[in-house]
Amino acid sequence: MDLKKFAVVYNTNVAHSVEIKDSILKLLTQSGKYVTALGIDNLKEGYDFVFVVGGDGTILKTARFYSKFATPIFGVNLGRLGFLSQCSAEKIRYAVDKILKGEFSIDDRIMLKYDKYTALNDFVIKSSLSGRTSKFSLKINGNSVCDYLADGVIISTPTGSTAYGLSAGGPVLVPSLEAFVIVPICPHTLTARPLVVPDTETITICSSNNPKGYFFSADGQEFMQVSDEITIEKYASPVKLVLLDGTDFYTVLRDKLHWGTSPAKI
Repeated sequence: MDLKKFAVVYNTNVAHSVEIKDSILKLLTQSGKYVTALGIDNLKEGYDFVFVVGGDGTILKTARFYSKFATPIFGVNLGRLGFLSQCSAEKIRYAVDKILKGEFSIDDRIMLKYDKYTALNDFVIKSSLSGRTSKFSLKINGNSVCDYLADGVIISTPTGSTAYGLSAGGPVLVPSLEAFVIVPICPHTLTARPLVVPDTETITICSSNNPKGYFFSADGQEFMQVSDEITIEKYASPVKLVLLDGTDFYTVLRDKLHWGTSPAKI
């Protein structure tokens, strides 16, 4: 790839983001590259490559914006977990050097779409009646599948399967799978289980016993109240997530989620 114009997106609400942003700007400028700093609330198009400094929330917002421009993004983690990030603050110089040499790969991550909203991780539909379960009717390709009596429903991508869906009892999907996960939240039945479907399916959710509708969120960052049914599909433009050479999903799963690790001895 011929990378000429770089942007560094940073989040001032995340500790040390400004100093890390400045370090990346300095390294890129010294290499003769055109680079611009952008606050997370002031994203702009027109770049060949974007560094994102912050936590997973910062990356999610940046990913939703730049996916439609097919712009590769690379995350530098300053948050707690950083499951979407490929680099820590201590390895900035190493990462910038690798990227300038072209020693990286791009992983296309599928996204969800509903109306004008998109999500890299998940859409969540919950009852607008706080503290009460509701009946959520699920249809796939217009065909009725089941009714969930639950606190809500999560529709997740493979990338988002390690987020809210995992904590609600859903499976972990390898990011390269072309599938979605449907996970009921605290279902009031023993037969309600997560459902994995191809990403070519059209998923419809409606709350049949709640005339006031329900709350909808995209990646836990954009919220709205909905009174009609919600129809969810795959978004046409995937997120282009940059991975350094040698990055392996199973290693990330083990190192960051401590997958399969025995409990520490007391």
